Amino acid sequence: MEAFVRSTRQNVLLIGPRQVGKSTLLKGLNPDWSVNLADETRFLAYARDPGLLRREIESLQRPSLVFVDEVQRVPRLLNTLQALMDDLSVRHRYLLSGSSARKLKVGGANLLPGRLVVAHLPPLTVFEAGDAFDLGRALQVGMLPGIHLDSEGGGDLLGTYADTYLREEIRGEAMVREIGQYARFLDVVALASGQWLNYSKLSSDTEIPKETFRRFVDILEDTLLAVRLTAFQPRLKTSRRVGQRDRLLLFDVGVRNALLGLHRRAPTPDQIGPLFEQWFILQVHYLGQIARQGWKLSSYRTEGGAEVDLVVETDDELFGIEIKSGRNVVASDTRGLDSLGEMIGRTKRYTRLVAYGGATRQKFPNGAEAWPWREVLERFRSRER
Repeated sequence: MEAFVRSTRQNVLLIGPRQVGKSTLLKGLNPDWSVNLADETRFLAYARDPGLLRREIESLQRPSLVFVDEVQRVPRLLNTLQALMDDLSVRHRYLLSGSSARKLKVGGANLLPGRLVVAHLPPLTVFEAGDAFDLGRALQVGMLPGIHLDSEGGGDLLGTYADTYLREEIRGEAMVREIGQYARFLDVVALASGQWLNYSKLSSDTEIPKETFRRFVDILEDTLLAVRLTAFQPRLKTSRRVGQRDRLLLFDVGVRNALLGLHRRAPTPDQIGPLFEQWFILQVHYLGQIARQGWKLSSYRTEGGAEVDLVVETDDELFGIEIKSGRNVVASDTRGLDSLGEMIGRTKRYTRLVAYGGATRQKFPNGAEAWPWREVLERFRSRER
């Protein structure tokens, strides 16, 4: 993502969860003029007088690189910024950062192509972490840069992030008024992260009305704190019934663990498999955001019990991926991939993969292949722009 932001000459809105490095990346471009709306004094000044930003920018004497950090805090400024972008008499270039798509939508700004490129900055990929990457640490504290790369204080930072940001700040921004319900929701959604969503059961278990529960899920998505995997929809007519439930993953397994108070100790053997599956899916999601090619991610399950953990659809290929943390793979692990293949037919090139913890590639009689998980991620990394 850094290479894209550095190379493009367009105006950029960089969005992503808190603490993924948006400000650091954009500050590294050495803007000529900048304002940080996370600073309470500056926030209050622009909230009282949105015209202040226009007057300040119009005072710049030459074409400048302008950086507005945490723009979602005063969404109305987007309308001012768009008017300034349309003014061709002074060709400033604008860099904006934001951590809430929900607030940007509420602002009512019309982010049309040609004015602004919207790019997503996710947490670290395994490749960005480089030699500092540690899978055990990733499954425990996740991939937020300041946490994964801090071997001593990461746990404290993660606990603060979960408590202060997820539990307090989102609620404090008036997005959530049902305080007790939202607290129960976060605990339950952390436990359910990676699972198929049954809204009726979750509503019953938490005593939260189903529509309120759905609204809370939407809030997590809009604030970039959750990733929804829709159910795969076959294009061919079939008598086989395909499950319609979505899966919801919190955007980082470390944040998920922190919400449950599990981030200060290594995962137990029975926790590693589900955590690794979530972590791997999120890594593919991150790589897709960086690639900016609109990959569609989903999961597949039939009412007969056939499942595929992750389906990735690109412009020219469809990948079915089973995810195994262990070092051994057997032919039965590929049965769901066969079922998915029957649903797809010949509509698109189909690649069947098992991403696993072993060190060698294997090929099965049905054409499916098992690859070490890092090599599967490398294949998606190679598809970046």
